Amino acid sequence: QVQLVESGGGLVQAGGSLRLSCAASGRIFSINVMGWYRQAPGKQRELVASITRGGTTNYADSVKGRFTISRDNAKNTVDLQMNSLRPEDTAVYYCKIRTLGYSDYWGQGTQVTVSS
Repeated sequence: QVQLVESGGGLVQAGGSLRLSCAASGRIFSINVMGWYRQAPGKQRELVASITRGGTTNYADSVKGRFTISRDNAKNTVDLQMNSLRPEDTAVYYCKIRTLGYSDYWGQGTQVTVSS
């Protein structure tokens, strides 16, 4: 089956940086969009950033200018560079892919905690 493995989460102070990584493996033919979502306790899951196979990016207004998403199509990986982190960024971050056939796959999530 398709599997997404996330890494890079942890504890950081406000103003610090963190880099999340996600590697997709399994029987995947064509990935259209790769993205990152997050969910804080008591809140709905929201889109943080996404990137198409052609490199077009989309960011939530709250992270624009601070976060950068990138992908390697050959290796089926997607990264999220997070700078100038704020306590409001604290959440579980999930990797997601959407295939050309509109099938979605999710990772299990990685915790990001920003103090102060």
